[in-house]
Amino acid sequence: MEFAYKFPVARGVQATREYYIAMVPLRMIGRLFASDSEYVPPEYRAQRRLNEARIPVISKYILDNRDTYAFSALAASIDGSFQYTASELNPNVGILEVSMDARFLINDGQHRKAAIIEALQDDPSLGDETISIVFFADKGLAHSQQIFTDLNKNAVKTSNSISELYDSRDKIAVITRDVIGRIEFLNTYTDKEKDILGKFSSNLFTLNTFYSANKLILGVCQPDDRTTDFLYEFWLTVTMHMIPWQELDRREIAKVDLREKYIATQSVVIQALGRVGSYFWKRPECEMKVHLSKLEMVKWQRSAKVWLHRAILPNGRIITNKKAIMLIANALKQAMKIPLTNDEKQAENEYLKEVRS
Repeated sequence: MEFAYKFPVARGVQATREYYIAMVPLRMIGRLFASDSEYVPPEYRAQRRLNEARIPVISKYILDNRDTYAFSALAASIDGSFQYTASELNPNVGILEVSMDARFLINDGQHRKAAIIEALQDDPSLGDETISIVFFADKGLAHSQQIFTDLNKNAVKTSNSISELYDSRDKIAVITRDVIGRIEFLNTYTDKEKDILGKFSSNLFTLNTFYSANKLILGVCQPDDRTTDFLYEFWLTVTMHMIPWQELDRREIAKVDLREKYIATQSVVIQALGRVGSYFWKRPECEMKVHLSKLEMVKWQRSAKVWLHRAILPNGRIITNKKAIMLIANALKQAMKIPLTNDEKQAENEYLKEVRS
């Protein structure tokens, strides 16, 4: 080959076929891979169409985390002539020469590729950094489509809970972990990996539930110096005055009874407590602990009349939408003698009309 790209690579074998791994400077990404601007029907593409909305998000992630960003390898098929030459010292390390007439077809990582190209426009110094590319020999469209399917169909998205457990950039996630870890009851019964708990789970809550509730508490406000202390005091006080939780802690009721006969561990209830917490967050002068002590007067049984159509359907199923979160929060606020917002009043009036009709 008179004109060729030359990549130092490591060679491997999968399913009897050779593949090659190269470390490629980011500035080369735009030159190696063709633009995705031309529309091609899905049956004639090697993978899904580029989602333009994802590109700025990934690009921002690179630029905002310039010293800590991390990417997995791109996967590409070589449509054209190439030749591998092994080194004299190791047959699995050598030089991959690819004709400049060849095309590189992305099998996995098209959004990362596009985001890297966009980020380079804002920060050209990225160009000297590298990303690994796994090269396969192109065996035609059907084979490339199969590679895309194989690489993606078995991928499992991480749960929100485990993402929030590991995320050190999201301040609310960091604070949520800290607060839950400091409150013994919540730490004992909060699953930090799963978003959905099985019927016989030893846990009652998920980390993601408290993370979402804390976002409701803070609203659009960014965490500040008082955030951790406030959230700790709020959830600690809630825990102290949630009678069914305390009864479980004293082993006066079993977990199965708590789940089946009460709504006190349901995600919508934790979210509703988040709405209540937002009231106190915005009003630091308010006597939060005095109001939250009235949680002891709330009837948390599923059979309690107050929850019908508010949190429970006539068939016994829990309602899990945003309206239910607001209506449950309304009931809690009314029990605590704190005022409703205009939106909450409107929702409450609509609920009462529905119940009476």
